[in-house]
Amino acid sequence: QVQLVESGGGLVQAGGSLRLSCAASRATLRINVMGWYRQAPGKQRELVAVLGTGGIPNYADSVKGRFTISRDSAKNTVTLQMSSLKPEDTAVYYCNLKIMIPYEDYWGQGTQVTVSS
Repeated sequence: QVQLVESGGGLVQAGGSLRLSCAASRATLRINVMGWYRQAPGKQRELVAVLGTGGIPNYADSVKGRFTISRDSAKNTVTLQMSSLKPEDTAVYYCNLKIMIPYEDYWGQGTQVTVSS
């Protein structure tokens, strides 16, 4: 089992910045993908940004150029730097870790991000 503990989030005005961090309770040597998803009220959970052990990030089109994801393998953490925030970025943001072969899927408890106009 892996626990994911998120920090960051909060309330910010449009155009502002926030940083989300997520720490995994243990490391793994298996191939894995770590990143962030979000869910706005009345909408499905969607991918925001993920970064695999191969080092190539994948971003949702809606956040490209504004959000940056990074990992620190030594600390088992992933960070999402969010800039130029928009009201439509308002959502609960969830940290996710997917470990491959065998497949395991872990989620954090979620952290609220609210962007006011």
